[in-house]
Amino acid sequence: MTTPTLKPAPPAVPQPPSNPPGVLHALGLVLLYFLLQVGAGVLMGLAVGVLEKIRHPQLSFAGVHKHVMNVLRHVDSSAMLMIVALPLIALLLFWLVRRQWPQLWLQAEPPGFGFNTPANSRWYVTALLVGVVMPPVGALLTQLLAHGHEVTQNVQELTQHASDHLRLPLAIVAVTVGPMIEELMFRGVLLSALMRRMSTALSVALCAALFSLVHLSGLDFQWYALPNLMLFAVALCWLRLKSGSLWPAILAHGLYNLFALVALFAAA
Repeated sequence: MTTPTLKPAPPAVPQPPSNPPGVLHALGLVLLYFLLQVGAGVLMGLAVGVLEKIRHPQLSFAGVHKHVMNVLRHVDSSAMLMIVALPLIALLLFWLVRRQWPQLWLQAEPPGFGFNTPANSRWYVTALLVGVVMPPVGALLTQLLAHGHEVTQNVQELTQHASDHLRLPLAIVAVTVGPMIEELMFRGVLLSALMRRMSTALSVALCAALFSLVHLSGLDFQWYALPNLMLFAVALCWLRLKSGSLWPAILAHGLYNLFALVALFAAA
């Protein structure tokens, strides 16, 4: 009886190296992130309008439009939009980035995106310290610049005024999904793209400035919140570059958001 010979497995075909993202490509992804949020709001408005027209066919266009605007202005509608849309947007963007640059996903140093574990677990401890220290420091800095004006943030306002059954899922999204997708966009793709064109210091400064500016609308354009946001963004860039991983920045970002929500509930 002859023993069948096993054919050796064919050699793996090496994948061509991923072209690192350019600055315009990275900015386009950041823009896409915010446009998708706007698009989700538009789709929600269209869905509400169609349902209202089906329920009340006698309503005029103006009447349907008025009802849609009333629904969209309601706090619970905004909360539901964030709870449902943000995870879906995050999944889409994670898939796009992973598909476009598969070899950069787990690469520690830029132009890699840093979704590897840090070489030293002490960076998680450092991230915890950053997440705990930055909220009171940032709040103090903002209050000094605001000269007694109240500083509000849309997510905090949503969480405070949303219905009880929506507060917990909204807080979970703000503490987990939001930091993950924003760190991928800013400290992952954008920072890596900037560092291919300019010095590390200038790249960090530009990344922090853009991060702060895009969040200004969520703060009702209260300019005195900008230094706090920039300082926090610089700390997140530092964590990303020094640890060789994006996870410490994600952890610090999530903890920062958590402390902001806890402080809001405590004050309420």
